[in-house]
Amino acid sequence: MKLVYLDNAATTKIDDEVIEFMYNSMKENFGNPSSTHQFGRLAKAEVETARKNIAKHFKVSASEIIFTAGGTEADNLILQNAVTNLGVQRIITSKIEHHAVLHTVEFLKNEYSINVDYVAVNHKGQVDLSHLEELLSNSEAKTLVSLMHINNEIGTILPLNDVSSLCKKYDALFHSDTVQTIGHYKLDLKETPVDFITASAHKFHGPKGVGFAYFKKGFGIKPMLHGGDQEKGARSSTENVQSVLGMDKALQIAYSNLEKDKEQIQKFKNYFIRGLKSIEEHISFNGTSEEINESTYTILNVQFPFTNDFFLFNLDMAGIAVSGGSACQSGSNKGSHVLEEILNETEVNNTSVRFSFSKFTTKKELEYTLKKIKELL
Repeated sequence: MKLVYLDNAATTKIDDEVIEFMYNSMKENFGNPSSTHQFGRLAKAEVETARKNIAKHFKVSASEIIFTAGGTEADNLILQNAVTNLGVQRIITSKIEHHAVLHTVEFLKNEYSINVDYVAVNHKGQVDLSHLEELLSNSEAKTLVSLMHINNEIGTILPLNDVSSLCKKYDALFHSDTVQTIGHYKLDLKETPVDFITASAHKFHGPKGVGFAYFKKGFGIKPMLHGGDQEKGARSSTENVQSVLGMDKALQIAYSNLEKDKEQIQKFKNYFIRGLKSIEEHISFNGTSEEINESTYTILNVQFPFTNDFFLFNLDMAGIAVSGGSACQSGSNKGSHVLEEILNETEVNNTSVRFSFSKFTTKKELEYTLKKIKELL
């Protein structure tokens, strides 16, 4: 049976060059970075070099990068710090954020009695900037805005510069979950002044279990984990040396080939859209995922004009890996909270499938997938 992987928004295949790099590091550089002997000093030096390399991609200083176990921890660290350390009394977010944000905001609301407001989004998952400004202008409480740059289910892109300008105008802090951005788009944090961003290496062909949080200089960090004072006191726990180095390597590869990979993936996405339309004329695309300039080139969320609870299962049986929503919800009987927010009752009951592409996607794989979809229909 042919196997096709089209669930790259959930996780990506680790680049062979990254695997080899990490393998060699595991054999040669096994010291604890907190140890003072030469083995520890070597490991520490490599981790700090990786930190500097990563920081350069975003035009920030190395001291502003904190290594974490991934995007979820990074979101938690940022949001909890905003409330417990930076005096934030109010958070503005949307109902289509990743659960790493939504569930953390709900926890902070219950635990610390902060106020939470949800900015309106339209049927394509685009934030209503007029409503955001209205929310920002109607309170003097210290506020944090938390809005993801690229939605992980429908691929809609947030206008970062516009939101950043509004936050600056009303003296609000701005956090953006950029897990689907890093490694796929360049982000200059000097030109776009976001206060906090997050990343997860496994979204750009790096290892799982490692990511980072960016804290703009001047914000102190109160750790969630205590015990060792690693990461300059921001996160206790022995550094995941090889994964940090693998993340650095994966990011270097991603950005060195960015335009070439982007062009290829966008071409394949356009080809897949045309193929789907030729199979079923009443097919539609959730969010802005069909639109080149309004959506990421890596995600296509497709709504079929029928309800079929076994559609994803049948694709899986044909060897095709896709998702019905966020992979973080796998095993849950709940539908997509994103689609439930932006679609009407009829639309949300239709079968929707998220296809997501990478540099390893091939035209033959897409041809095979279109053939199987046609057979299933």
